[in-house]
Amino acid sequence: MIRFQFVDDYRGTHEVKRMCAVLGIQRSSYYKWRATQSARVTRQAADEALVERIRDHHEEWDHTYGYRRMTVELAEDPDVDGPVNHKRVARLMRANNIVGVHLRKPHITTVKDPGAQVFADLVKRDFTAAEVGTTYVGDITYLPYGTEGKFLYLATVIDVCSKRIVGWSIADHMRTSLVEDALYSAVNDRETLNDTIFHSDHGRQYTSSAFQATCRRLGVVQSMGRIGSSADNALAESVNAALKRETLQGAKRWDTAAQCRREVFRWLIRYNSRRRHSGLGYRAPVDFEFDCASMMDLAA
Repeated sequence: MIRFQFVDDYRGTHEVKRMCAVLGIQRSSYYKWRATQSARVTRQAADEALVERIRDHHEEWDHTYGYRRMTVELAEDPDVDGPVNHKRVARLMRANNIVGVHLRKPHITTVKDPGAQVFADLVKRDFTAAEVGTTYVGDITYLPYGTEGKFLYLATVIDVCSKRIVGWSIADHMRTSLVEDALYSAVNDRETLNDTIFHSDHGRQYTSSAFQATCRRLGVVQSMGRIGSSADNALAESVNAALKRETLQGAKRWDTAAQCRREVFRWLIRYNSRRRHSGLGYRAPVDFEFDCASMMDLAA
């Protein structure tokens, strides 16, 4: 393209045929390039405008969106004209060094109790459900803060159908009450967990007699994957990874416990209400549940 531009710059002082011969280009190719110059300028201006919208959304979502979620976000942006192809978004993000944050190596929080009761795996890595409020997964993840190696811990309860985090609890310990509080938080959201499945790993908190008693009292049927297999609880692991990837963004820890609580709480709210989930057709969990409820009302 530089050679074409050179010919165009000097076409008033030198013969086009001679310059093309010297530069080793076809005259027809040059004239085609010149004929489409206006269209290229228009496309470049459109790309520059789109990049500005991509930067705005990238900033709004704390630099967490990759090109797939960004494409869906742009499709619903009233300031973007017409449909936007995901390949174009990927190209522009790559060319302008706009990159979503990446996964970090996980920290193991599961401490197994070899003598604890083991429940059957009722999920078997199928993290889908036909209805909202029938199957849940849960896990604990560590939240590092400060310069002295301190941690908070987050326990979650996630609806398998809608991917919504319906219950959570944050504490500075990993006692059984942490996961019990998360389960009660889910009860407050759903009103009841009776006859539902709750799937977890083999951590001491989930195999403890106290947690088992809580599950029986709430009518919850426990389920557990195999020992040492993170894939058997992949949905919860994925949510934990996304949380720390999108809040810490490569940092090793939060500065203070208060900052940690504040940013995690903000992320949880955004995850449920606005963050687009690829498994839900790039809808947010709350929107997905609303659509499900609407379809049930129509069916009734």
